[in-house]
Amino acid sequence: MLTLTLILLPIIAGLLTLSTKGENAKVIALVAALVELALGAYTFFAFVPDATSQFGVSYNWIASAGIKFSVGIDGISLILVSLTTLVVPFIILSTFQNNYEKASTFYSLILFMQAGLVGVFTAKDAFLFYFFFEAALIPIYFIAAIWGGENRVKVTFKFFVYTIFGSLFMLLALVYLYIKTPTHSSEITALYETARLLDASQQGFIFWAFFIAFAIKMPLFPFHTWQPDTYVEAPTAGTMLLSGIMLKMGTYGLIRLLLPIAPLGVKAWGTVAVVLAIIGIVYGSIIAIQQRDMKRLIAYSSFAHVGLMAAGIFSGNLDGIQGSLIQMLAHGINVVGLFFVVEIIQQRTKSRELSSLGGITQTTPQLTVFFIIIMLGSVALPLTNGFVGEFLLLKGVFEYNAWMGAVAGLTIILGAVYMLRLVQKSMFGTTTSLTEGFEDLGLTERATLLPIAVLVIVLGIAPNIILKASEPAVSQLLSIINK
Repeated sequence: MLTLTLILLPIIAGLLTLSTKGENAKVIALVAALVELALGAYTFFAFVPDATSQFGVSYNWIASAGIKFSVGIDGISLILVSLTTLVVPFIILSTFQNNYEKASTFYSLILFMQAGLVGVFTAKDAFLFYFFFEAALIPIYFIAAIWGGENRVKVTFKFFVYTIFGSLFMLLALVYLYIKTPTHSSEITALYETARLLDASQQGFIFWAFFIAFAIKMPLFPFHTWQPDTYVEAPTAGTMLLSGIMLKMGTYGLIRLLLPIAPLGVKAWGTVAVVLAIIGIVYGSIIAIQQRDMKRLIAYSSFAHVGLMAAGIFSGNLDGIQGSLIQMLAHGINVVGLFFVVEIIQQRTKSRELSSLGGITQTTPQLTVFFIIIMLGSVALPLTNGFVGEFLLLKGVFEYNAWMGAVAGLTIILGAVYMLRLVQKSMFGTTTSLTEGFEDLGLTERATLLPIAVLVIVLGIAPNIILKASEPAVSQLLSIINK
């Protein structure tokens, strides 16, 4: 029942928030998110680190078709559920300085999206996975379309078309697998067994159907063109949801569905996927270096980070997949912190242009310290949360192919270049007319950035907290793939 509670609580709280007027909406949303965080923390520490699915429930949903409402948490799900419950309170708290029209609708959509995300990461039925995969898209579409920037309608429509288009491929693959399953069961584990009955050409179709769906969601090169504009035009809370959590639906889908269902497809086409991921790393990093807008720079940096995660996943070894999981968690924490820093700077200066900023450190010791800590986590400095994941990912890609690993390793250099440039141009140097008298952090801003900075350091010092929880499930998944 614990998993079901994690899904239902945000829905109930979202409905309550929707019926609330004024400032109370954000308070109710924050309290609900903190309760969800407490449940997520209890789930993490109560989880027995083995390969089983725990805290699950299963009910007949469409009994005549063998489709069930079946949810549960294993070591892989645990990392993503923990990420979702962890960052949503920070996202809500980061908005407390803002006044939104129809605030009750805004905060209820955040909670509804959280429920959809938890559903994706805990679904044990393939059609239930698809249902939550699509359900999580609806709230973020309205958040971006209603509270976004000037070009929000055009940009959000492009994002919606891209993701719906990709999801149709996944639906085709799931229906095909369902038909091929002897028991006509849509349980994900039943689809693993069905994969053994498919030849290489059939698995090739499954591979590309899943790959396109998940590559658009992450996104991967060349399916990424919706991402930078959407990240920039969406309100910062929406950008945090997109980059911090939603893109992980794609990487999670690769691990949970694509690899074990289409191992022959991965054998035939996995190298192409790795090459596309590595192109994305280098391309995204180079474009990030050239950006003048802080928000767009971080958007391209996120694109580059996702490329490395995907390359590690397609390496098909323990280090690559383990590295991707801990990097999903680290990236989610770091990118939420980075986008919030940009929001703070934009609120104070009314600008995100690096050329118009500078000298902020002279009056903001607290913001400077937090910004630099989060930036160092993003560039994977040892003893920060980004280091362990990036090390394991590169090790996994090197084991797959040394030349590809060497090219992917450019992320270490390029990532440091664009992130150090971001901090140097915005925070150091002489003050400008926009940054004179820049005020340091307020109470809610400190309350948001301090825990994020602490997590950057704690997860860098003690990564085994995460790795030990996920390793048995990853090892079992690899045995299924290699069988």
